[in-house]
Amino acid sequence: MNFYKRMALVCRRIPEGKVATYGQIALLCRKPKNFRQVGYGLKMGLAGEDIPAHRVVNAKGILSGAACFETMDLQKLLLESEGVEVSRDDRGFRVELRKYQWQHTMGDVLELEKRFREEEDQGMEV
Repeated sequence: MNFYKRMALVCRRIPEGKVATYGQIALLCRKPKNFRQVGYGLKMGLAGEDIPAHRVVNAKGILSGAACFETMDLQKLLLESEGVEVSRDDRGFRVELRKYQWQHTMGDVLELEKRFREEEDQGMEV
């Protein structure tokens, strides 16, 4: 199973009203150093079109992917529509990770691992 297929499965699990970091997604995809690849995959649409990319922020909570959306404030507006508070500072729009970061559980990890194995066992080439 390729990285982008895994990334799609992980991103779809981010709950509404929560955010995940690029590094968190990479870690859950079994590739903890590939956080830049997560950003690239989102920017290029390599994980699919139904990915909640607006829920992905950098390690400091900054909406660093905002330029990839139709308008510069669309990511902010989508997060706010889900109840996520977005503030602005000298580095840009940001969310408070302590409050809004998805705290995935061991159950999430085990379920993702199960899905990765099922997809691999089916020989799905993605």
